[in-house]
Parts: sequence; structure tokens; C-alpha cells
Amino acid sequence: MSFQSSNLSAKELIACGHPYYPPVSWVQDQQVIGIAPAVVKLIFSELGYQVRLDTVGNWKRCLWEVKTGHADIVVAAYRIDSRESDFAFSQQYIINDPIGIFVNPSKSENYHSLHDLKGKTAGLLFGDSFGDSLDKFIHEHNQIEYVSEGKQNFDKLAHRRIDFMPLGLVSGNLQTQKLGYSKQVVAASIKLETNYYYMALSPHSGLSLYLPYINKRLKKLHENGEIEQLLTEYSNIYLNSMTEADIP
Repeated sequence: MSFQSSNLSAKELIACGHPYYPPVSWVQDQQVIGIAPAVVKLIFSELGYQVRLDTVGNWKRCLWEVKTGHADIVVAAYRIDSRESDFAFSQQYIINDPIGIFVNPSKSENYHSLHDLKGKTAGLLFGDSFGDSLDKFIHEHNQIEYVSEGKQNFDKLAHRRIDFMPLGLVSGNLQTQKLGYSKQVVAASIKLETNYYYMALSPHSGLSLYLPYINKRLKKLHENGEIEQLLTEYSNIYLNSMTEADIP
């Protein structure tokens, strides 16, 4: 699906999100759903806009479409250095994301620190980032195999075709459970930092003028517990989706 340029006067905005990162955002039944899409639709409805959530081929494509102005909003993305000039980010985060390293349990006892990962093969999704420091480590010390769909890395790890994959602990545990790999894929004991997902607006969209309101509303959604409620709600929605087509 190709994006079309949006027009603020038409009161419709185009948004996209990570297609394989439940409960933050994922594609199910050809729709982008999750905590971040729900929050984006809520906030911009209050501002008088309708949000059309479009699916694209992969996460990297979503970032590119918003960066170049063919879409308006990335519903949630990390604020890494290389993206700061490409997007207008909210100051308030949507949700925190503790990062883990997922491995095959047959090798889990071998990994206690990042040093133990040196020289190993990492599985990454096109466009993924896990923060500047971890990205730098992986690109300097690891062989990388890229995939276009999240399920491929779980399959490869379960069958020992890669050594590890970095992933948010909440999303990784949900996907491991949903895919039936709880005995083949586990989080290693390595302690890593917590990153954060922010709303990212296209610099071509004219939406940055709403950032003070967006930041205020996001803060309120945390304070009144709505973000936590959405976390529970969309975790359950993901786990209870039953068809193979729904599985990333």
C-alpha cells in the first residue's frame, strides 16, 4: 500500500507504526492496533482530526514515509540521535520499554553481560533500534542478520540459526508466548537500560504546533492510569487473537 500526502485542511491524518511490537503497535487483520495507535487517535480526535492508520511493508518503510512527508505520524518510536532531525518528537513518552536479550535456553547460561555477546550473530528487524548505545555495540561487535517480519527472528532463534535478538521484555515475552516458543526462546539475565517510545511527527505535517497539548495529554494519561489500562487491554487482545494471520 502506498501513502498519499495528507492535507491538514481535510482534517484527516495518516499514521503508521511498528508492525511487530505488541502491545505498543502491531498489525492484526490488516489494521495497525495497540497502545500507541489508540493514544494517537484519542489525542488527535480531541484536536478535531481523524487518523487513518495505514499498514506498510515494514517498520523501516513506515519511518521513511513519515520522514519524507507522505504520512504524518509515527505512532511510537525511540528518540535516537539519528532520528532527531527527521521527526518532531513529543517530550513526554507514551510508554517505557525495558530492553532484554532473548536467546535459546540451551545457551542462556553463557550470557551474563554484553561482553559475552561479542562475536555472536544477532537477529534484527529492518529499521529497528534499541537505543544508541546498544545499537553501537551490536554494529561494532556482532554479525547481523536482518529480517522483514518479526516472527522470522523467533523461528531462527528457536532453531539456533541466530545467537540472540534484542527486544523489549514485555513485547518479547508476549510474542514468545503467542508463538508457542516459551521453551525455545527465553530472556537472558543481562541487565540493560530502559528505553522509551515517543510520538513522532513528520516535519512536513505542520503538527508540531500541537506538541504542548500532546505532551500535556500524555502526562495526564499516565497520571490517571489510562496508559496502564491500555497496556493490559492490548496485551490481552494480542494473546487472544487466534488466527495464523494475526501472528507477527
